[in-house]
Amino acid sequence: MTTPTIDRPIPGSRYGARRACPPMLSALLFLLVGATILNLPDHPGALKVEFFLRLPLEVPALGVLLLLPGRRWKRVLTGVVTLLATLILCLKLADIGTQAAFQRPFNPYLDGKMLRDAWNIAAGNLGAFTAFLGVVAALLGLALVILLLRQAMAGLARLEGRPRHLGLAAAAALLAIGGLLHGKDADLPVTAEAGPYLSERLQLIVASVRDLQAFDRELAEARGPQSGQGLFSAVSGRDVILVFVESYGQSAVEDPRYAPTIRPRLEGMQRDLAAAGFASASTWITSPTVGGLSWLAHGTFLSGLWTDSQARYDRLMISKRPSLNRLFAEAGWESVAVMPAITMDWPQSAYYGYDRILAAADLGYRGKPFNWITMPDQYTLSAFQRRVRDTPDRKPVMAQVVLISSHAPWTPVAHLVDWDTIGDGRIFDAQATGDQPPAVVWADPDNVRRHYLETIDYSLAALGSYIARDGGDALFLIIGDHQPAAIVTGPQASRAVPLHVVSRDKALVARFEKDGFAAGLVPPSALPATRMDSLRDRLIRLLSGAPLPSQG
Repeated sequence: MTTPTIDRPIPGSRYGARRACPPMLSALLFLLVGATILNLPDHPGALKVEFFLRLPLEVPALGVLLLLPGRRWKRVLTGVVTLLATLILCLKLADIGTQAAFQRPFNPYLDGKMLRDAWNIAAGNLGAFTAFLGVVAALLGLALVILLLRQAMAGLARLEGRPRHLGLAAAAALLAIGGLLHGKDADLPVTAEAGPYLSERLQLIVASVRDLQAFDRELAEARGPQSGQGLFSAVSGRDVILVFVESYGQSAVEDPRYAPTIRPRLEGMQRDLAAAGFASASTWITSPTVGGLSWLAHGTFLSGLWTDSQARYDRLMISKRPSLNRLFAEAGWESVAVMPAITMDWPQSAYYGYDRILAAADLGYRGKPFNWITMPDQYTLSAFQRRVRDTPDRKPVMAQVVLISSHAPWTPVAHLVDWDTIGDGRIFDAQATGDQPPAVVWADPDNVRRHYLETIDYSLAALGSYIARDGGDALFLIIGDHQPAAIVTGPQASRAVPLHVVSRDKALVARFEKDGFAAGLVPPSALPATRMDSLRDRLIRLLSGAPLPSQG
């Protein structure tokens, strides 16, 4: 009987190279893909080559497990690791996006609802089809990375004989050497961060649950005035106009890249308004958000409660906490919202207690949109004047006006026209199509910053011109909703935004100065910022004629 022969690779032969290649490929693929996922930073500022040239100890440790004898339990291990790798990769990609936009880590418990808003912004800026292609490409890329990792793990788990023994020895040696180096010097390129990363994210979720429980208790407390009756005597019979200026933060006033334009703009506004009889005072306020989510700032300012997450905001919207708008309405003002960015149903408006809402479709704009921006700020102010303030036989108005020309993508940049020629807005059509598209602007960070500067300068110019022309005896409260994204400010910017008070009532403005505001439209750098949630009760006191603390 002939004994069957078993083909064995001959060392150095082409046959041996072909047979040895799959195990080597599996090991190399496992090392590269696993290390890439674990080394991926959670902040865009750390996206550097050297960050990926590190050895995560989890990779050789997992390699040792996959190369141990046995098959069935390895399938379970491979499945668990695939799920964990998918979770880590998705969280880190979400972190990068959230840090770039809002300068904070992604919170799975609180941020899920932002996906729809992110889609709306992307579709508005890039077009629905381009945004859809981007989402599909991202999902396919994510799936490909995870598939490669799973295939590499399966290849290692199937190894037998000499390749398995060699691989096990190599993985164990790498783990031992890496562990020794990691224990001796934290500065060496050896890491073990997967466990702490997931643990910190779990702790963040637990802290968020507790935070919302505390916020629910805060909502249940009836702090501050619960009715507007008898309030706001210091501005009786006059319009009170609260203007939120999109992405207007401290960086616009103090960053050396923007200050040479914005500070002269504010100083010029101050001179022009003073010549028209207006006094002004300013301070710094800390916003609950940065880079976006303007409604969190609106909710914080108007409720007097810190709404720094969508979950807190959602709870506020169904609460009985009276907004500043509602208090003014109960005190005899007509409460009006001028919201050019609102293009869909807005159920949250019920919380604020507006008597009238002028959304985008209600402002009569017939011109072309400025990309995502439905209309330029000058038109918004003109429509507000015509449709609200010029109405005969009306009550005094408490208006919340949101200016959006300085909203990303900051192109095209609008320019002032003669107020008497605005009409239905078609005069702006040439401006709406006369600038670079977002894809061109955002391909160059310097171009992004230049356009941001120009839009902020435009918004302030439009507002200053409007007040000088049509301000009358109204009190204007002008506030930035939040700082822009880090691409504009840099990663270490504060969350402070300016708050300006403008009125012809010099005694009223003096009350604000006695309460800590600085005279004029340029708040000093050394002036400390106060939290935005403190403003509601502070304004009630200042506008109701109550004695100031310093007056005893």
